[in-house]
Amino acid sequence: MAFTTELERDSALNLSQAAVGCEFQIKQLDGPSCKQLREIGFCEEMRVRKVSNGRNLICAVCGTRLALSHKLAEQVFVTAL
Repeated sequence: MAFTTELERDSALNLSQAAVGCEFQIKQLDGPSCKQLREIGFCEEMRVRKVSNGRNLICAVCGTRLALSHKLAEQVFVTAL
């Protein structure tokens, strides 16, 4: 199990704030791009791993790596596994 010092087991933070290399569970999509996020495979209860945090955030979900802007990542709320 991977945890960050800022993240307790039951608290949520957005994917932009999450630590690189850790696995998370998506708890909520909240924002103007929720429909588009769901269309590309992000939905509640899915597992996601943050791979990198450069200009665009890269994460792995369902065996696929996706690049998200930090603005989109701020709409994905996750908790640690």
